[in-house]
Amino acid sequence: MHDDTPHVVNAGQTDPLVDGFFAGELLVYPTEAVMGLGCDPDNEEAVMQLLALKKRVVEKGLILIAGTYSQLLPYVNDDAIRMDKRTEIFSSWPGANTWLLPKSSRAPDWITGGHPTVAVRVTGHPVVRDICERVGKPLVSTSANLTGQPPALTIDDAKAMFADAVTYVPGEVGGNSKPSVIRDGNTGAMIRE
Repeated sequence: MHDDTPHVVNAGQTDPLVDGFFAGELLVYPTEAVMGLGCDPDNEEAVMQLLALKKRVVEKGLILIAGTYSQLLPYVNDDAIRMDKRTEIFSSWPGANTWLLPKSSRAPDWITGGHPTVAVRVTGHPVVRDICERVGKPLVSTSANLTGQPPALTIDDAKAMFADAVTYVPGEVGGNSKPSVIRDGNTGAMIRE
């Protein structure tokens, strides 16, 4: 889905970050532990560009990061989340906790990797929360690096890898020592510590 409407900040002004996001630009931004690389999850061309830049296969799937759970609802089949897991999942947010939840019929395969689940999290990082509020939806979020290389911790690190292929959103990474944990929302099992 592509939205060509201008995104108004104040009467007569547009938001270049929001316009770029909906035009398919890739963003590098700070998260809790590393610089993230993201884009509009509904823009297949942008997601494919991100995967090519990272040298990552689509079958691995991608994380969606949001400022609120409601922003994730179009991609998650909320009714299919186990009742006995809901408190554990929702009380872990905001934070660096990614959950594999049942995907909605709208969640595209270029995000899920063709899996029956979608990886989602609600962040507490103020820069990401601001981006998600401005664009009104979640971002694709993966570490800003080439597959197999260490993730960027600063904008300068990211610029050394990506040069002018992305748009840089200023800010500092949070104090976490490693990226988010990933857990199975059905079993609670740890997928990535």
